[in-house]
Amino acid sequence: MILRAASRTRQPVRKVRTTAAPHPLRHRLDPARVEEIPFRTGDGVNLALTRVDSGERDRPAVLLLHGHTASADMFLLPETRNLVDVLLDDGYEPWLLDWRGSRRFPYNETGRRYTYDDVALYDIPEAVSRVREHIGDRPLFVVAHCIGSLALSLSMTAGLVPGLAGVVSQGVFLTPKLAGRTSLRMTVAGELLRNRIDHIPVDFRKVGLRSKYTPLFALASRGAACPDPTCQILHNSAWGSGASLFVHENLSDATHDRLAELLGPAPLWILPHLRRIELARTVVRWHDTDHRYRALPPNALDAAARIDTPVLLLSGSENGLWLDSQRLCHEVLAHRRPQLDVSYTEIPGYGHLDTFLGRGAALDVFGHILEFLGERR
Repeated sequence: MILRAASRTRQPVRKVRTTAAPHPLRHRLDPARVEEIPFRTGDGVNLALTRVDSGERDRPAVLLLHGHTASADMFLLPETRNLVDVLLDDGYEPWLLDWRGSRRFPYNETGRRYTYDDVALYDIPEAVSRVREHIGDRPLFVVAHCIGSLALSLSMTAGLVPGLAGVVSQGVFLTPKLAGRTSLRMTVAGELLRNRIDHIPVDFRKVGLRSKYTPLFALASRGAACPDPTCQILHNSAWGSGASLFVHENLSDATHDRLAELLGPAPLWILPHLRRIELARTVVRWHDTDHRYRALPPNALDAAARIDTPVLLLSGSENGLWLDSQRLCHEVLAHRRPQLDVSYTEIPGYGHLDTFLGRGAALDVFGHILEFLGERR
């Protein structure tokens, strides 16, 4: 009897989510038009493609790549006119990849750790291959944001995604450039916190006041004009790096309230690779001795001659994370690889994430994307 009573009062062991089934997407499309296509990468990671059926089989396809800790949700905002809406109306078939850094998966918090080499070698080429299986010889474009774009540049210079009709790169591509204080904070955080925490969350409601993350949220709140903790750690601090991810006024209230849903925890164990990339001022391979990664160039900028498609470099004029990385990329490529078809467009008054999440992005940003695609479809 005593044993039975004790067993009833025993506290349950906390379970960590390890399933690879993605969180559902939030959108206002007809569910019958949205097809989820799960697939497994060559190194055994379960990912997902989402195809939005236009009802027409002759449309050019556009593959959308999100940034790290974001997801395909960033292109499907139901509260505003989003990029998928615009692509559908302009005669394209949207495809959305949730790669292993997506907040729809648990890989940033649990499971095997990865580097951007894995994204470039496995996730993106496999996704492109799956899309091609469905579309045949129709043109395939890619629109990529932030780390999705950075990893894509490594795939492209490795020759792993040949024959694309065109690429739109937003935020950063071949020449990453961070502010000095952001770079310093990443280095310090990597050294001081790596044995204490392995990721930084964004939703203070889930971690609670008395958690090991409270000092990070407190630091992010210093000088913040917005009282929302999630906004503070993203807009005022970018996961503690001191950078800013968007221009605050560009977000609608509905999108602002969804920030904890749109962006997930940032893994700290990825910092050494990001730090190496930033110090080199180009995308460099992390794995130097593992033969599985030999397909990737040690230095993507040195291999830029392998880029075989037109590229549009986009950036907000107020990009508080990657600064003028895209302008720098355009200048460097114009000097070193003048034969490449690379153009640069700066969006006045926009930061980083708000180029897709901003309430006015359909008017101020997406037109540049459509113009680029339309000239090459």
